[in-house]
Amino acid sequence: MLAAERHRRIVAELSRLDFVTTDHLTTLLRVSHETVRRDLALLEQRGELLRIHGGATTRQAPVGEEAPFTERTGAHAAEKESIGRAAAALVRPHQTVVIDVGTTALEVARALPADHTGVVATPSLLVAAEVSTRPGIDVLVSGGRLRPGDLACSNAQTVAFFGNLRADAAFIGSGGIAPYGLTDYHLDEVATKHAILDNTTTSYVLADSSKFGRTAAHRVCGLDGFDALITDQEADADLQAALTRAGTGVHVA
Repeated sequence: MLAAERHRRIVAELSRLDFVTTDHLTTLLRVSHETVRRDLALLEQRGELLRIHGGATTRQAPVGEEAPFTERTGAHAAEKESIGRAAAALVRPHQTVVIDVGTTALEVARALPADHTGVVATPSLLVAAEVSTRPGIDVLVSGGRLRPGDLACSNAQTVAFFGNLRADAAFIGSGGIAPYGLTDYHLDEVATKHAILDNTTTSYVLADSSKFGRTAAHRVCGLDGFDALITDQEADADLQAALTRAGTGVHVA
């Protein structure tokens, strides 16, 4: 296939889906990953798409930096609280549970009953401090390099910690969720999420409705990479259809 035809098909596929992965394009075009990466680089130079980790998105898609922690804490507070309560209601006594970083994940920790018993493992010092007041909870902190604001740990030590931990359930924070999949703003923390997802029996993604259609810079996984989404309202038609195709459940708080 000539380069011009590949470029036309890539742009057409983006117009249809808004987000495409490199793997998807290699299958569609029947070319190597290296060829797709070169094509995407050229199309980005022309202003026809925006490359992100693992693929590309349309120029119109909102890709940017994460807002400061203090700003995010006050945004959509009621929605995050309801998601936290819905998530905490899924936790059973004596389970080993992973609670990820982020303002919504922190609401899960806050919603756990005072008399809850079990193990909570986390890369977040904020989550650890919150659940440390529950006498029945054994708190495990991953360690690693600390990111200010969220007080989130990430590096090889963090990944190794979760790679050696088998959890019953995990509640994963999100930068954005779209038909393209789950994305995050912090590359080092993507590896942590992979380790958590790979070693958890049931995994939930936490995302209030403001994150629908949003794409952060780094892809974590497709919509089939976790078991269910916990959110505050029904997803839009495109996202809901993609979740259904992936076989991923949705819990509306």
